[in-house]
This record gives sequence, C-alpha cells and structure tokens, in this order.
Amino acid sequence: MPFTQFTSLDFNDIKAQIKDFLRSNSNFTDFDFEGSNFSVLIDTLAYNTYINAFNANLVANESFLDSATIRENVVSLARNIGYVPRSKTAATATIKLDDVDLGATNDSTPRFITLRSGLVCVGNQDNTTYRFSLPDNISSSRVRDVGGTSFAQFDDEITIYEGTFLRRVYKVDTSIDQRFIIDSPNIDSSTLRVYVAGAADSNIGQKWNKIDNILNIDKNSEIYLSQEIQDEKYEILFGDGLFGRKLETGQTVTATYIVTDGESGNGPSNFSFQGTFSKDDGSFFTPSDTVTISTVSNASNGAEVENVSSIKYFAPRLYSAQYRAVTPRDYEAIITDIFPKTESVAVVGGEELDPPQFGKVQISIKPKNGTFVSDFDKTQIKNNLKRYAVAGINNEIVDLKILYVELNTNVYYNPAQVGSDADLKTNILSSLNTYSKNVEINKFGGRFKYSKINQLIDRVDNAITSNITKVIIRRDLKALLNQFAQYELCFGNRFNINPSGYNIKSTSFNINGTSDVAYLTDVPNKDAAGNLDGSMRGTISIVTKNDKDQETVLVKDAGGVDYKKGEIILNSVNITSTERDNDLIEVQAFPESNDVIGLKDLYVSFDTSNTTINMVKDVIASGEDLSGVVFTRDYFTSSYPNGVLERK
Repeated sequence: MPFTQFTSLDFNDIKAQIKDFLRSNSNFTDFDFEGSNFSVLIDTLAYNTYINAFNANLVANESFLDSATIRENVVSLARNIGYVPRSKTAATATIKLDDVDLGATNDSTPRFITLRSGLVCVGNQDNTTYRFSLPDNISSSRVRDVGGTSFAQFDDEITIYEGTFLRRVYKVDTSIDQRFIIDSPNIDSSTLRVYVAGAADSNIGQKWNKIDNILNIDKNSEIYLSQEIQDEKYEILFGDGLFGRKLETGQTVTATYIVTDGESGNGPSNFSFQGTFSKDDGSFFTPSDTVTISTVSNASNGAEVENVSSIKYFAPRLYSAQYRAVTPRDYEAIITDIFPKTESVAVVGGEELDPPQFGKVQISIKPKNGTFVSDFDKTQIKNNLKRYAVAGINNEIVDLKILYVELNTNVYYNPAQVGSDADLKTNILSSLNTYSKNVEINKFGGRFKYSKINQLIDRVDNAITSNITKVIIRRDLKALLNQFAQYELCFGNRFNINPSGYNIKSTSFNINGTSDVAYLTDVPNKDAAGNLDGSMRGTISIVTKNDKDQETVLVKDAGGVDYKKGEIILNSVNITSTERDNDLIEVQAFPESNDVIGLKDLYVSFDTSNTTINMVKDVIASGEDLSGVVFTRDYFTSSYPNGVLERK
C-alpha cells in the first residue's frame, strides 16, 4: 500500500486522499463514482476528517499569543506573562465645590465634613444624562465662620469619574474553592477598592493595596491582585500566606468599583450636585443651601476596553521590559500600562537631543482624548516611573509636539456626471476624514503618503477626472504673553525654498512696543548676485501690512530658519497677544517632499478641518473646451507658496 500524507484541510482534497487510499486496497471496488452508496460514506468520512482537522488547527492557533483570535484565549495567554489588559476607562472631569453652607454656627458645628464616595453629580451630553461618582471619600480642608454661619471649604480640585458606584460583599469560606468575581463587565479597574474586615468587625474593614507583581512583599502584606477572566469580568486574587496575607474563614471582603460607559461618557461640562455629606462624627447631613459646582475641565479620556490587537502588541513588550525602564521600548510599554489613557508615546534619550543631555530621558505622550497631559497626570506618571527607572536617570515629560498636515486641493470633475458639486465635495471630505484616522498617520514617527491621498480623491467618484493637491505642514507656537522669550519650532521635514520668500507664514499676533498686527515671514540667504547662496538658511522677520497689503518691517532679524533641517528659531521677543485662542500662533511651511514624516517626538496629525477643497469644472471632459485653449489659459495651480504673507 502506498504511503499517503493526509495534511490537507480542504474537504475535496481530503475526499480525494481517501479515494486514493481505497484504490490501493483490492477489497474495495465500485466506489469511485458519485452515484454509488459507498460515495456517501466517503463524503461522511471526509466531512468528519475536515471538522476534526479544523478544530485541531484552531486549537493550535489559539495556543499562541500571536495567532490567537478569541479574546478569552488572548487574555489567558497574556496573563501567563504577567500582563493584565486594560479595562474600560471612565471619563474623568475636574470640578471644584463652592463653600458648603452648614447653617448657624453652634457647639454641634463639625470640624470638617466629608463628601462620601458614590454618586456626586450628573452631567448631560447630547440629550443623555451621565452619572459621575467618587471612588473614595474626600474631606473638606476647613470649616470657617462668616457672620454666625459656618461654611465648609474644599480647597483642592476634585476628580470625578463617569459611571455608577457599586459595592460587592463576599463572605470568606476557606473550606471551599472560593473565587471573588466581579459580575459587572464594564468596570474601570482603576477605581477598584478592596476592604477586608474581621469576623467580629462591624465596619467595612481595612483597605488592602493593589499590586501588579509579587516583588517586595511578604506573608503579612495586605495586598491583592486583579485579573480579567471570561466575558470581560474581573477576579480578585489574594495571598496564600507566603506571598501576601491569606484570608481566613469568617472574614468579609468588600469590593467597591465604578461601572462606566467608557468612551461615550466624554464631553459633559455642566454638572448638578447629587452627592452625600457626612459630619466628622460619621452622621449624614443635608446642606442648608444648594451646593454649586464649578467645572475646571470637561469630562474626557473615557475609553473602551483594550482590544485584542492592542493586547497582542503590548503584552510581550511589557514582559520584555521585566519591570525596568531602560530602552525606549521599555518606557513605551510601561507608560502605556501605568497610564491607560495613552494613545501614543515617544521616548528620546538625552544623547539624541541637540545639544546632548546625558542622564536624561525626554518623554512625550499623546492622550487618547485631548492634546496635552495634565500637570497632575504628569506628576503621577513620574512617580510611578520611579519604581522602574534606572537610578540616576532624570525623566522629563514634555508637552506634545504636533506636526499638522493640511491640504489645499483643486479637484477637477465632469459636471455632466454629477448632480451637485457640493455633494461631491462632501464625499471627498468624508473620505479624507476616514483616512485621517489611519494608524500610519496619527502617531509618533507617523508618515503621510501623498500618493495615497491622490488616489483616494480620484476614486471618490467617477465624475472626478484629476486633482492637483498642495501639501502644507504646520506647527502651533504657544506664546508666553507679556514676557521676553525665545522659541524653537522643529518641523523635521525639509522646507521648499522660494527665492522671493513667503515660505513661512503665520497667523497674526502683537508684540510689545507697537499696536500693529504682526506676522512672521522669511528671507532666504542670497549671494551678491541675488541668487540663493546654497547655505539652505534664511532670516525670520516680523512684519506688518496695511490695507493695500504693503509690508512694513517691524523686526528685521527676529530669528533664523534652517530650510534643510526644517527648523525655525525666534530670538527673544515679547508677544502681548495672539489672534488665535489659547495664546497660539499657527506657523505653516511648505515641505520640499509631499511625503511628510514625524521624527523623534513629533506626532503627525492629518488636519482635515483646515484642509481646503476647491471644486473645478473640467471643461475638456465636459466638452466645453475641446481645443484645450481655455484650460491651458485659465486652469493652473502651483504646489508651492504664493506671495501671500498671512497664513489663511
């Protein structure tokens, strides 16, 4: 009998292999035609083999992290290397409570009051009401008397979490294989608090600490771990008496947590108070007047549960870091773990800075919702990094540097093939918005690919005959108002050089000493003959213009521009105000290459909101200008800057 390799997973191939086997045995005849009864048995055998082979292959794939597809399996494999996937993240807002009226001052006036954990306020967004809660109690700073009336003051800002505050109580029984599972799948694990009380205790008990590894703990450490299990639920794990204190029969475990809507909770900015206060003796009370809430920051940074692809990417990287931050990849994995709101992170060693700063690590973080990391979050991240960082290394978290990519495109279309150019323009913008969310762009080290944009625009509709698209790059300068300061803007991409200038444009601003509206512009270095001198450098000037667009120089040598490096440096200047909000000056340039990349700590973002789409009738395609005379005379464009001073 000939040897046959049964390795195929295809039904027809398996069936053919079975027939080949039967042909080698003279006891079996009349099977090799579809009308035979024996053919039904062969089909059954092939089908059974196919199912078994498929299941075996599936089991094999689900046994490895890089090939697994089912979330429960991916989570389990990640857990084997010490990685806990991020849960849903509650949107957080920052508020301040105005003074709380305690009524007339008397002997029963409390020394302080406490805002209890649980529901604090409600906020509205898009006709939907969201609950905001506290995971912990917060006590007032002081109680003061004003004209015989006492007021409690909460000096510090309060962070509130979108979601419902819940409590789960477990009775410990060590005689059974007991598991402490939180039934709610939508919890924010960062809000989880665990308390353990003795059998004779009447209160909630002692708060135990959450850990992510078993280093530096002993048998008396009051600690717990949490891990995701099936259906995105979480389980609480306690020590065994060797690593961490072991629970005893009769004890009570109380878990409090916030169940959140995740990303949909972002946005609310106006809140109405719904919280509960208690006095210093523990008794509850109602304020004498309405509690007023002042919003410091809107609800943001809410996020969904970590998806499978993210787990598969970060789990091995966090494992390779081995709880120490040495390489940039170590920092990337650890920061993503300790700050779940991270969308992208860039780490630059001090030796890569200009000039080099040895012993320093510069970290730039793009949060999932928003542009900048708050000072509070920066402090928390730096404190958490101390557990991982090498001694003697100074970690600095810098504000995000965004390199915006904008387009100015002329889209030629055949009016005979489209009903409305406005609808066509809307479809183009929709396609660009979809592309703007591409992972190739929105990240540190991202890349904007010009050819893909041209193809994308052309393929929106058959009516589009061509497009001529200009690429513009922009950085936002954050001005320090009413003080002399130097500024540096690095674009990381070579600038195009127009000998007449106007390569650099800006929005308007004001400087000390004049009321004239000012702009930035550039003057390339030239030789005696008036030609570019080859240095790839130029001078930045501050100029103004009158109603006739005639320019007047306010500061001739205000800084320099390096066209090769794509770098602008402003000398010391006192900026008093800016046209744009948030003290911003938008500075644009024209890249030498239409492909734009983000280097080091530059986060590339495709800005469709500032993208201009010009719809142009293709008079040749429509038949209006068969000779092409009108087209060649009136239809033209340039890929590089014009003589306009102001950034539009």
